[in-house]
Amino acid sequence: MARAARGPRERMVFSAAQLIRRDGVASTGMREVAVDAAAPRGSLQHYFPGGKTQLVDEAVGWAGGYAADRVARFLAALPEPTPSGLFAAMVRQWTDEYEADGFAGGCPVAGATVDCAESVPSTRKAAAAAFATWTGAVARALAEMGVPGERAGALATLMISSLEGAILLARAERDVRALTTVARELGPVLDAAVSEKKG
Repeated sequence: MARAARGPRERMVFSAAQLIRRDGVASTGMREVAVDAAAPRGSLQHYFPGGKTQLVDEAVGWAGGYAADRVARFLAALPEPTPSGLFAAMVRQWTDEYEADGFAGGCPVAGATVDCAESVPSTRKAAAAAFATWTGAVARALAEMGVPGERAGALATLMISSLEGAILLARAERDVRALTTVARELGPVLDAAVSEKKG
């Protein structure tokens, strides 16, 4: 959905997620969110009576849902869905962004976790829920491709953990090397889980 098609509340949640992924929670101010969302400043208090914490928590939740929704879109674009193909598509989203636009942005859920896991319990819970939503979507996709149920969740955790770590390395190194490495090295492991079931 285009930003202009969103209402002011949705635009502010989206803008908060985008600013957090670039600057982190501490450097994302309510004023910057309102400006980025083209929303009246007074509307922040109206829509987010819990202040910045509520806005951050909702932005984190939005990001988890967005990542989960992307799983189905990645699969739909694959000629033949495979676990390695899904993971390669997840990684390619980031390599494409970094090669086109630079390394300014990361995952907003990871950014909020780093900034708030110890200091803001509600944001830690929102981040845990967002990762669970995303991991659940990946695990279901793996199970549908033939990965045994007992391994699908574990491999989904491995995929997301590897991707998040590679994003951090890519931003630090200003290079997509870590991303392409995890896709190449994990691909055969992921596909082997389907072969184990068939064997």
